[in-house]
Amino acid sequence: MKKLWKNYSYAIILVILTLVTSIIIKINIPSDDQYMTITVMKGETLWEIAQKYEDQHGLSKVQFIKWVEKHNGVTGDHIVAGNDLVLPIVNEPLKMDEVRELASN
Repeated sequence: MKKLWKNYSYAIILVILTLVTSIIIKINIPSDDQYMTITVMKGETLWEIAQKYEDQHGLSKVQFIKWVEKHNGVTGDHIVAGNDLVLPIVNEPLKMDEVRELASN
C-alpha cells in the first residue's frame, strides 16, 4: 500500500480533487429544467425577447441571444412562432400567495 501511495500519490490526489470539484459544480449549476421556458409568438425576435426579460437575466442583449442560441440550437434569424425556447432566467418556486391567487381565478 505504501508503494502504491508513493508511486501514484499525485494522481490519486488529482482524481479526488477532480471528483470533488465536479460534484460542487454540479450542485451549484441549475439544470435546463430549472430555467424559464417560453413559446415564441408570431413576429417575435430574440432581440425583442432579450428586451422583454432584461430585468430578469442580468446579461447584455448580445450575451442573452448567444446563450439562447447555444442552448436551444437556433440562430437569431431562424426562430419560429410556436417553438419553445429555454431562457437564462432561473425559475423561482411560486409563493403560497401566488398559488392561492392562481387557484382563485
